[in-house]
Amino acid sequence: MLTQDNKLLLIGQVTDLTGIPIRTIRYYESLGLINSLRRTEGGFRQFSLDVLTRLAFIKRAQNLGLSLEEIGNILQVYDQGQTPCGEIKEKLEEKVLQIDHQIDQLLTLRSEIKGLLSGWKNISVHHENENTICPIIQRTSTLSN
Repeated sequence: MLTQDNKLLLIGQVTDLTGIPIRTIRYYESLGLINSLRRTEGGFRQFSLDVLTRLAFIKRAQNLGLSLEEIGNILQVYDQGQTPCGEIKEKLEEKVLQIDHQIDQLLTLRSEIKGLLSGWKNISVHHENENTICPIIQRTSTLSN
């Protein structure tokens, strides 16, 4: 490896090993999600190997829908020497409720669109007046407002 110290990784090596762009790694560092241990004489960041585990955790948590702020709070608990599984469980339970709410909203929207489409052939598509763009949508939107 091309590190100054065999136990430390340069930011480019972290990128190569994780697939996370340098810009993102710098951003995570600016948020305090990860820390470089020191810099080389040339000013390059050096990271310990545990940054790989931390970055993998951050990416997995993001994929589960957690925000960087939520991830930062979880990592603060971890950095204080505590296991953050309780906080993670709470956040994931909240995500499930949010997803259920989104599903309900999407099902309502789907039903509304299907209703519009089912009545399509019964409505004339000729302009009723010059203020009508599409009578099918405008008739139902004025009724629901």
